[in-house]
Amino acid sequence: MRLSAPIYRLKRQAKRFARHQNIPLHQALDRIAVGEGFRSWSHLASAAATTRPARTLLDTLSPGDLLLVGARPGHGKTLLGLEMALAAPTIGRHATVFTLNDNEADVRARLAALAPQGTAQRDAITIDTSDDICAAHIMARLSAAAGPSLAVVDYLQLLDQKRSHPDLSNQIKSLKSYAEAQGSILVMISQIDRAFERTKKRIPDLGDVRLPNPIDLSVFHKTCFLHDGAMEIHGVA
Repeated sequence: MRLSAPIYRLKRQAKRFARHQNIPLHQALDRIAVGEGFRSWSHLASAAATTRPARTLLDTLSPGDLLLVGARPGHGKTLLGLEMALAAPTIGRHATVFTLNDNEADVRARLAALAPQGTAQRDAITIDTSDDICAAHIMARLSAAAGPSLAVVDYLQLLDQKRSHPDLSNQIKSLKSYAEAQGSILVMISQIDRAFERTKKRIPDLGDVRLPNPIDLSVFHKTCFLHDGAMEIHGVA
């Protein structure tokens, strides 16, 4: 069955419905799911799992890849990163989510909504919300992990926050070298400049990435851009 809107939009509808009706979010999610023709939200999520873009994206990646995922707010970039983390065991990898944007409870809640039946799967994901997140911190944490890793960093521009850290360009180059040497897969979630919304482009590209300080984006092996439910994946020349 084709959904009337992408999963991330249905979740936004459920949150608004929960606020307006003063009901728990899980009840609102179930009502949205019933409206889509499913028994419950968990039934809808299970049915959608085989077609989620995370699986498609993971299938394009190779050990050592540095991937940039970009979208405007509300278009599913963090959701995609969390779905990739949940799917990491299917490619034999442990997942770590580094976030300077959310607290651990919020991340765990989003994972629970994505995989309501997958408690062990969710609990296996390491979540790091340290204020010291930077390239050196990420490499140290991944080096301490057992086995190959998939890391999701939310988000790229926040690595440039502290003046005590190296500039963003050098951090990204260090992460690329680390990923290639260790065979890790690093997913960098990125903001897109709001000027994109004044263009006639269907989906963002590298020229739309918000860069407070210039960096060479050709350092990434692959890119994935999202907008209005569409996704485009490209190699970087």
